[in-house]
Order: sequence, then structure tokens, then C-alpha cells
Amino acid sequence: MVRTEGVSSLYTGLGPNILRGMSISVGQLSCYDQAKSVTMKWFGDTDPNHVSMPTQMASACIAGFAASVLSLPIDLIKCRLQDMTPLPDGTMPYRGLADCASKVLRKEGVLAFWTGFGPYFARLAPSSTIILITIEQIRPLYRQAFYEIQH
Repeated sequence: MVRTEGVSSLYTGLGPNILRGMSISVGQLSCYDQAKSVTMKWFGDTDPNHVSMPTQMASACIAGFAASVLSLPIDLIKCRLQDMTPLPDGTMPYRGLADCASKVLRKEGVLAFWTGFGPYFARLAPSSTIILITIEQIRPLYRQAFYEIQH
């Protein structure tokens, strides 16, 4: 690839890939605690620092849903940029992130950005659940270790 397309071809889609990662993190982390405050009521939990596993799992799935909604449009653009090949006239179909997004919007409509949402969510929800439940389990240990050092 480097020989035929140059070193810069290795970084095609890097910007959208970084944006996608950021949007997943924003979706997961910003929604998890809010979802936890709602799901605690569903499962009868009263202490936000000690919630049941069903509360944690439901909250993590909600956060995974939010992460999917936020990141799928960027993932679609990232994939289009990474997979593009020259047109018959030798030009590339997209000039960058904004060009790709505007062409998808114009030619396919706004809902095209969430094409394949079901499989995408099915892939992202389990990893979100594992990550967020792991954080939930580690958080008390972290607080205990560093609170004792400071006090």
C-alpha cells in the first residue's frame, strides 16, 4: 500500500476514527451515571455507590445505546473514507470528512447515517457493558486506595 499509494494512505480516515472513539466514550460515560440514577428506581437500589448488578447491566446497555447513536454516523463516514477507491476518471469520491457527510446526506438522506444500527448496537453493547461494569467494580478499590493516601 505504501509503495502504490504513499505513506499518507496509511492515515486515510484517521480523523474520523479518532472522532468515532471520542463519540463512543462520550456516549458511554456521559449517559451511564444518568442511566444508573433512573434504573436504580427500577431495581429498588437506594445507594448510588452500591448498586445491584441488574442496575449496572441495564445502565450499561442504555449507555451503549447512546454510544451507538452518537458514533454510528462517524463510523459510517470513517468506513467510506477508508474504503474509497478512485473513480473511473481517477478522482476520489470524497475530499474529506465534511464532503463525505454532505454527499451521504444529499444522496441517501439523514437516516443513512444509522444504516446497520442493529448489528452495530449488538456489537457495541456487550463491550460497553463489560467496560462500564468493570469501572463500577474498580471504582471503590480506587477510591479506597487513594482516599487512604490523602487522609
